[in-house]
Amino acid sequence: MKRLFIALLVLAIVPCNAQTRRQLRAQNDTLKLKIAALEAELASYRTIEEDLSGAGENENRQSFAMERVDIPGSDRGSQSDSLMAWYLHRASRNAAREQYNMDSVRFTTDVPDTTLMRRLRDMNSFISLPYNETVKNYMILYSEKMPRKMAEILGLSEYYMPIFEETFRRYDLPLELKYVAIIESAMNPRAESRVGAKGIWQFMYRTGLSYGLKIDSYIDERMDPFASADAAARYFKDAYRIFGDWALAISAYNCGSGNVNKAIKRADGKRDFWSIYEYLPRETRGYVPAMVGAMYACRYATEYGLRPDPKALPVYVDTFRINRNLHFAQISEVLGIPIDDIRDLNPQYHKDIVPGEGNVLRLPFNYTSEFLEMQDSIYRYKAETIFAARIQDGREIVQGRPVPTSQGTTWVYYKVKRGDNLGLIAKRHHTTVKNLKSWNNLKSDMIREGQKLKVGKK
Repeated sequence: MKRLFIALLVLAIVPCNAQTRRQLRAQNDTLKLKIAALEAELASYRTIEEDLSGAGENENRQSFAMERVDIPGSDRGSQSDSLMAWYLHRASRNAAREQYNMDSVRFTTDVPDTTLMRRLRDMNSFISLPYNETVKNYMILYSEKMPRKMAEILGLSEYYMPIFEETFRRYDLPLELKYVAIIESAMNPRAESRVGAKGIWQFMYRTGLSYGLKIDSYIDERMDPFASADAAARYFKDAYRIFGDWALAISAYNCGSGNVNKAIKRADGKRDFWSIYEYLPRETRGYVPAMVGAMYACRYATEYGLRPDPKALPVYVDTFRINRNLHFAQISEVLGIPIDDIRDLNPQYHKDIVPGEGNVLRLPFNYTSEFLEMQDSIYRYKAETIFAARIQDGREIVQGRPVPTSQGTTWVYYKVKRGDNLGLIAKRHHTTVKNLKSWNNLKSDMIREGQKLKVGKK
């Protein structure tokens, strides 16, 4: 009887335990899926943070507005009223302007604090800072202490600011971010810092590549106002995802997210600009207040008697897709456009050649009809002398000099999808993980959804 009772008890328990095990296995599988999803999301944030940190590339880099920079291409010797000549003329005028140590100087002004506070409030900025002595100092600096520089900035703003505004609207970002370009480069597309940051938005080489900017023998899109603004917008968006605060995102643009994270840790986890202010690199401490100062001076320029210098760029331009190699000299000589004007509108082409790979060419709007009507003649004009046959080492003769050809070195890009990893992508494109990491300057196997990777050459 006892044995029968035990047998019946076992029969009663086993189905229940089997059912419980099935439920536990199902729950375990569900939890594994959730953990995998969370790990993937965490990996994407780590990858973004690595990009923003730039492995030290962005950290401690000096912004153009606060240092002396070289202007590539300044040896062209043109006497036309080009943007290059415009920059060089003003650079010589500003070389002797006073340099201020903003950590120690304290400016005074005839404008009462109450007026400054009211004006700052009336700007109704989406990105704002409390009014204090630091912010006041930069407001006075930009509005009263550098009138020549502000005249240049106001002149360039008429061309560049609409580009930045359109870009930031597309990404649903605060339009006030456009003023970062003033602090970075004083809106000089050819600006180059001592550490190699280039263009209006001062991208370092690796950071530019990681945000999809093309950099090769012919093109450096860090100097393209449109492409670099788009990259800057995506950088800001990524930085805001990490910090959730625009002042911190802007600080990260200057010194890298690594330095901002260090400052947050030293401030016991506080995540607002003034709480971490003293722990930021010295230049970055003044970076956000400087942006507010530039914004204030632009908004109240009339009150300070500031007038824009005559602009050296046309307000209206037209864009063309180029599918055959085209030299600026061909356009200039056929249409009569000064070659420096073409350079000014297309600063990304550092050999005066638009590679025929669907790249864009920008010309003054009033030349649109002529360019379209005479396009074939322009392509044929002196083509035999300008684009000679390639020589044995894979280069071609352009204006009497051998230069690398873009043929055979056009990269094929792949946009990372959810669930992708480097192994799968390498297998799909018949290459190796080692090649993918080398081509894309990856220091780890982590990639993020939406990231563009070089996966081979055409």
